[in-house]
Amino acid sequence: MTSSSVEGTRVLLVGVDFGLPNFDGDLEELGLLAQTAGMNPVARLTCKRKAPDAALFVGSGKADEIRTMAQMHGAAEVLFDQSLSPAQQRNLERHLELPVNDRTLLILEIFAQRARSHEGKLQVELARLQYLSTRLVRRWSHLERQTGGIGARGGPGEKQIELDRRMISDAVKRTRERLVKVKRQRSTQRRQRERRDTFNISLVGYTNAGKSTLFNALVKARAYAADQLFATLDTTTRQLYLGDAGRSVSLSDTVGFIRDLPHGLVDAFEATLQEAVDADLLLHVIDASNPGFPEQMGQVQRVLQEIGAADIPQILVFNKLDALEAEQRPLQLEDQYEMNGQPLPRLFVSARSGEGLDSLRRVLSARVMAAQAQECKTPDGSIELPGAAT
Repeated sequence: MTSSSVEGTRVLLVGVDFGLPNFDGDLEELGLLAQTAGMNPVARLTCKRKAPDAALFVGSGKADEIRTMAQMHGAAEVLFDQSLSPAQQRNLERHLELPVNDRTLLILEIFAQRARSHEGKLQVELARLQYLSTRLVRRWSHLERQTGGIGARGGPGEKQIELDRRMISDAVKRTRERLVKVKRQRSTQRRQRERRDTFNISLVGYTNAGKSTLFNALVKARAYAADQLFATLDTTTRQLYLGDAGRSVSLSDTVGFIRDLPHGLVDAFEATLQEAVDADLLLHVIDASNPGFPEQMGQVQRVLQEIGAADIPQILVFNKLDALEAEQRPLQLEDQYEMNGQPLPRLFVSARSGEGLDSLRRVLSARVMAAQAQECKTPDGSIELPGAAT
């Protein structure tokens, strides 16, 4: 293990294999998350356990090994790939004599750095406050009980932890109220689109699958896109004209999903994810060059299930065709892919080079025209669609 030349806080990455699926033995994704947050991963350590240690998560022996490795590599912080309880976090910091954080806080930190819109900032702030409220026992346990009451001999007042808990509770309430207003505004915008008979398509997928690049290529937009996790967090909606269908549709680029996405973030981003819930069609964008794409697809499906969007029709868009070696390229750029026992249409494209995008537009046009035909059916079952071929 060698140090990286990247600037930033030097961190030691730790992962614990409990025998569950999707364990990242190389801690590759955690390392990318750390770099995205501006940190410098200098060493990685993994171990196996049957169950988490109640006090130290990894046990005292492994905690000693982590402390030794951190000292050896000059790490200023330890980052765990799993979520830690407040007590485990506090005990580890005392044992290691270093700051200890987990995957949840790391994702929250990245979201806080990347959110640009008013809505996005509110959503991140709500999730951060909810997370912080569970950590007060760690952050404020050293403070004395404050004196309260009237007069020189006032009785015992509130503990600092109680004050902070109440302050955070008030902040959560205010943030929720502001988000309700934003959600109401988005609902109004969606109703306006519905009145205009707009067909709504949402891009969903694992983070860094190339959704924003595909969005830009389809609608000629300039949404921020980069080869990094959570390059963009704010939902962007544009009109996409489909020549074969002779009409425009509404296309939305949404926040990317990730393994173990904190539930607080899913709840907080309800307003943003509502674009996916209300869509007529989902374009599930997959990084075809990533060997772990089946697991990533499974994670996306779980989040869609959680937000109530699992039953919306999907088209699978296997992106980054240009990143595949010649022997890895598919024989057909259009076929069917079975997911959860259901065959779904699949297209291979390259948002960067433009390969396959014409086929994608053609498939989208066919979906839109089919939806139009369904809406224009007369009571006797015949189709009344002016200008359509019979």
